[in-house]
Amino acid sequence: MTSTTDAAPPGATSSGTGPEPPPAPHDPDPASLRVVPARHYARWAAAVAVVVLVAQFAHGLATNPVWEWGVFRDYVLSETIVEAVWVTLQLTAYATVLGFLLGTVLAFMRLSRSPVLQTVAWTYIWIFRSIPMIVQLVFWFNLSALYEELGVGIPFGPVFWSVDSNSLLGTIGAAVIGLTLHQAAYAAEIVRGGVVSVDHGQLEAAAALGIPRLRQIRRIVLPQAMRAILPTAGNEIIGLLKGTSVVYVMAIGELFYQVQVIYGRNGRVIPLLLVATAWYVVLTSLLSAAQYYVERRYARGANRTPPPTPFQRARRFLRDLRAAAARRTEPVVPRKPLPLGDSR
Repeated sequence: MTSTTDAAPPGATSSGTGPEPPPAPHDPDPASLRVVPARHYARWAAAVAVVVLVAQFAHGLATNPVWEWGVFRDYVLSETIVEAVWVTLQLTAYATVLGFLLGTVLAFMRLSRSPVLQTVAWTYIWIFRSIPMIVQLVFWFNLSALYEELGVGIPFGPVFWSVDSNSLLGTIGAAVIGLTLHQAAYAAEIVRGGVVSVDHGQLEAAAALGIPRLRQIRRIVLPQAMRAILPTAGNEIIGLLKGTSVVYVMAIGELFYQVQVIYGRNGRVIPLLLVATAWYVVLTSLLSAAQYYVERRYARGANRTPPPTPFQRARRFLRDLRAAAARRTEPVVPRKPLPLGDSR
């Protein structure tokens, strides 16, 4: 006997398990696809607007006679201005070194377990951050009105040695003291923030190994804290460089004071202010470059492959240009035709 089976309905398999899945679509060749770059019309419009504004500003600098570029060239490298720049650099260097030394001491006083040291450090920071720098400078400039003599002796007892306060401090000394004490209050918070950022477990491990406290701070805490301290400290030093212009109230021959004296005599206010601006831009640029390389050095422990420096990028760019030029000058050697039947 032969068995008969019903005809399978359309779309069904012979096994009766369900409809047959549709065939997979054929993927096109990637080489045949057309690549269309994204168009950023708003970005292009913003770039064009910025370029137009910059070009207009540069055109105004070059053509506006009020800038008096001839007067600028006469004074920018004059002996008086260069000496004033040197005084500005001296004030910045003294206040930076002494301010951060005192600030480091204040930072560790705040981190101390002694309530007396914590209170004294907190009070110092509170007072000197509350008083404007110009007020502090004027106060130290008139210190002789409060204390005619400064001496050394037994507290609340006899004085063994004394000297006139005006002859001891002087104008430059009063400016350095005012800038240093003002800077120390901000440096203390910068250093304290960097020290707090270090993992406390490393100090516990160092103490378990018997490493002395000072060596822990010098070899473990500070090298790691510098990565957090340097960016803010560099910004603070640049601000101090520009803040030295405040000492003009003490008639110190720094950059801004000398510029004021010169344009007070000849009436060329705009070009002389441009001279001061150019020098401040140059000095802050040098400090920014130094900050970049110092940060790069202290970041070696966290980043073993730091990005290339601007000089390294420039050398690589020049090397690529020379290599491209050498390739263009090389003679083109025609390739030999392959023999028939060679599949290579």
